[in-house]
Amino acid sequence: MQSNPISLSRWSVVAVAIVMFIVGALAGVSSQEVADLVLRNGKIVTMNPAQPEAHALAIKGDRIMAVGSDEQVQKLIGRSTRVIDLRGKLVVPGLIESHAHMLSIGQAKLMLDLVGTTSEEEIARMVAARARRAKPGEWILGRGWDQNDWPNKRFPTFESLTKAAPNNPVYLTRIDGHAGWANKRAMELAGITRETKDPHGGRLIRDAEGRPTGVFIDRAQELITRHIPPLSRAQKKRALELAMRECVAVGLTSFHDAGVGRDVIELYKELLREGKLPLRLYVMLAGSDQHLLDEYFARGPEIGLGDHRLTIRAIKLIADGALGSRGAALLEDYADDPGNRGLLMLSEDQIFRIAHLALRHGFQVCTHAIGDRANRIVLNAYERAFRANPSVKDPRFRIEHAQILDEADIPRFARLGVIASMQATHCTSDMPWVHDRIGKARAREGAYVWQKLLKTGARIANGSDAPVESINPLWGIYAAITRQDHQGNPPGGWYPDQRMTRQQALRSFTLDAAYAAFEEDIKGSLEKGKLADMVVLSKDIMTIPAREILKTRVVMTIIGGKIVYQQGKAATR
Repeated sequence: MQSNPISLSRWSVVAVAIVMFIVGALAGVSSQEVADLVLRNGKIVTMNPAQPEAHALAIKGDRIMAVGSDEQVQKLIGRSTRVIDLRGKLVVPGLIESHAHMLSIGQAKLMLDLVGTTSEEEIARMVAARARRAKPGEWILGRGWDQNDWPNKRFPTFESLTKAAPNNPVYLTRIDGHAGWANKRAMELAGITRETKDPHGGRLIRDAEGRPTGVFIDRAQELITRHIPPLSRAQKKRALELAMRECVAVGLTSFHDAGVGRDVIELYKELLREGKLPLRLYVMLAGSDQHLLDEYFARGPEIGLGDHRLTIRAIKLIADGALGSRGAALLEDYADDPGNRGLLMLSEDQIFRIAHLALRHGFQVCTHAIGDRANRIVLNAYERAFRANPSVKDPRFRIEHAQILDEADIPRFARLGVIASMQATHCTSDMPWVHDRIGKARAREGAYVWQKLLKTGARIANGSDAPVESINPLWGIYAAITRQDHQGNPPGGWYPDQRMTRQQALRSFTLDAAYAAFEEDIKGSLEKGKLADMVVLSKDIMTIPAREILKTRVVMTIIGGKIVYQQGKAATR
């Protein structure tokens, strides 16, 4: 019997179609199961209690696909998968900077770097060298001096800068940003005389005759800084780009920018549109700009813009000054300046008013408070605001710095759910002179009391306050676990009972830092489904001698599954 060629042809077409459908379906499943990037043969510290460590990790798109053994992750490797052999190196969740100042980090690269200078005379020589290259009348700016590092530990005066640069106005910001030092030309431009009064929240240092010496504390700085020509928009953008480049090079994948104005917000959004935000930003609005606050109260928070690259949902307030310049607000007199209890920038009622509005409009409040008096009034204001807004169940308000606490206030952080946003390197930078400022008893009871806070159930988010301290988070981890300087002093650590464990220190730079930004569900640990943000380190900071942490380098920074920084070359397939 002769077959029908037309019928066979039809069956052939159907068969081919079925085969192609099956192959296509299988290919679709296969592509879904294949990772884009795999890291294997390493030690992965996940910060996930259910799976504390692993050897391999797979990434699909911008998310973590799997965490497990080399054998488990091997199944997810396809022809298009990039595979990185870690060769035993350590991987940790992306490190989060909980309090720093991006624009200031970049600006510091455009001015005299005074960090580590050892005398007023050394700085005067640096200024004189810059003046020889400057045009007459051009401002000479610098940042980073600290009189506590000088032999006499006294504030400098305008005379040395005037001699160094008689034809140029000079203004040099102290390392903490809470004081500045001007020469005679700058003071003349600002109209500073003996009759100039101290502004609210600020103080001019004066000699025995009442004449300004050239040092301006806290808000008194504005008397000078308002006369300094601002950076152009292009210069600010360049400064931000320089700062962000440095951040990813030291392993930072997220950054909490503590107090920015409309100009920086607009630049961040522009950089986001241009695809030039290499890391994730959590922005605190400058609470001193009432128009900006009113605008955002009407608009509401902006969360997770650009695949979680930019979030604006917090407000930065400043309650007092700094300890180094004796502006931190204390309950008792400064031990080395009787009669002085520091400066309050805001009253309890003022903080309450903004906190109350923030809760109504969905914003977090993050208030700078260093002295024990400032911390108390901030806690009081927060507590009043929480009581006035009982429907807000998880506000996660923060106190930035929380350096000196009265023992009675320590348990209030956990009880109120207030996050202590602290900087471990502040402790190790300040410890040589803290006893001078507040005496041994107050220091022992409430200075940088990390374990006392943790034992009450409080969360600590760690950071650097850069450019006040180095932006390097590994230096922060070292400071947290040792409470020693880089030379290993003092032996055993400064009040060693307050040292963090390595796990606590890493958590403060990862999971608890993410919690401080309401982001613990998407970052802070290495788990399936979370953002693929992680850092590869040259040494195992969880086991090596503490001093070796200072020599540890970032090998690779990965954000959203993309390698944004790489030192050298890892073995790849």
